[in-house]
Amino acid sequence: MDRGIMAINFPVAHNKNWRDKKTGSAKTRTTWINCTIWKREGSNLRIVDLLTRGTMVELIGTPYAKGFTLEDGSIRTEIRLNVTATNILRTTHRGEGEADDFVEGDDFNPVNDGSFEDFTIHDDDF
Repeated sequence: MDRGIMAINFPVAHNKNWRDKKTGSAKTRTTWINCTIWKREGSNLRIVDLLTRGTMVELIGTPYAKGFTLEDGSIRTEIRLNVTATNILRTTHRGEGEADDFVEGDDFNPVNDGSFEDFTIHDDDF
């Protein structure tokens, strides 16, 4: 992009879980949110390696809805989030042939061990 700024785009699933009062069965509603982190070229991009399928994240930013028209003429809306800060709550590990699953008791905590940079956007980033 212009001025050496990069957009890192990724989707995040927000799951709302509840139990149906009539049937007692478990229900889940998933809302997909398209997220963007803005970084200056040459910045630390470690976040790209951490944002993998199954990673639990906390995101802070400015949400907005964006409408668009499909080829068939129908109008759709998507939820978007311009991310200003991230917090990796739980990572996934990918071994050969293993599925992406949460690892219980994971010793890696990038927030507390000081190895994880805050990805907050500052005015001097631009």
